[in-house]
Amino acid sequence: MIRKRNSENRGLPDRWRYTHKAYYYQVPPGREAQWDGRKTFRLGKTLPEAYKTWAARLDNQIGVRTIGDLLDRYALEVVPTKAVSTHEQQAIWIRQLRKVFGCMALTSMKPVLVYRYVDQRSKKKTEIITDEKTGKERKKITGGPTTALREKELLSHAFTKAVAWGYIDQHPFKGELELEGAGHRDRYIEDWEVVEVLAMASRRKKGSVLAIQAYIRIKLMTGMARSDLLRLEQGKHIKDDGIHVQRHKTAESSGKRTVYKWTPELRAAYQMALFVRPALSSFLFCNRFGEGYINEEDGKASGWDSMWQRFMARVLAETKVSESFTEHDLRAKCASDAKTLEHARALLAHADARTTEAIYRRRPEEVTPLKGIA
Repeated sequence: MIRKRNSENRGLPDRWRYTHKAYYYQVPPGREAQWDGRKTFRLGKTLPEAYKTWAARLDNQIGVRTIGDLLDRYALEVVPTKAVSTHEQQAIWIRQLRKVFGCMALTSMKPVLVYRYVDQRSKKKTEIITDEKTGKERKKITGGPTTALREKELLSHAFTKAVAWGYIDQHPFKGELELEGAGHRDRYIEDWEVVEVLAMASRRKKGSVLAIQAYIRIKLMTGMARSDLLRLEQGKHIKDDGIHVQRHKTAESSGKRTVYKWTPELRAAYQMALFVRPALSSFLFCNRFGEGYINEEDGKASGWDSMWQRFMARVLAETKVSESFTEHDLRAKCASDAKTLEHARALLAHADARTTEAIYRRRPEEVTPLKGIA
């Protein structure tokens, strides 16, 4: 019977494990000489560092014959180039794809197999997971339409790389599939809902409620993404002429920079954010220790997520707002309320206005009826 991996190791490549605050590789028997004679080789403290070390050791020469081999190289070379916050999720998707297609030859992939995979993975399933440390059981929902499509997209990109790397001459299913998308979210936050949320009383003069209210004010005026807003620092981003931002998500690709010029309303929201901080810090939004909320090692903001969930629970319990909203919904409201599509695109720092139009412009279109016949 195959032993289940510990929760902290699930989604990692085969023979990897996370222990003692670092990633290690369990060297296959007989290959110790290639790994300094060690049976267990330390790869690095962070996931990107571990991938880099592994790539250097293997010298990027992975014999790709099966889809599993292809996914291994994809995990080694492509995943580390993406946002750190996506690494864990992509590792899980790769593990799931490898379970189904891993042993297949690259040339055996057919469109019909992808159709079947998406069909099966689109069905949500409830699994009982037992925590190996505590012995407690919990339910976990796996699969679903969005998960199926994301895994299909990763598999497709892996085959695109297979063509670029010279393993196959043609992508086996690109342009051959007609799958329905999961659909874009269309929640539009009404102005009265914003008023309700910003008027909600705080139990303290400083703290999470007031910090999130200041955050919402800035977000509605600028449309900044969470990863950028939570990284704002005095001097580095806050300057005399405005707030300077280079989108973290596209810093390595487009490198686009935006300056949000000061207005009386934006400056007032900024001053509010400064005043309600629980500690002195270079960060505009910080925890009680003065630390920023983004963990740069994994890209997550767990402390902020918890604050947001508690805040939203209070909103639904204490105001007239009956439907919760997300930070993406706030970003979408900013784009929707901009007078022109180009202004909305510039606020959100999108390279292509089509993304802004398709996903973030959610305000219902107002149409004047024609005159009736007398």
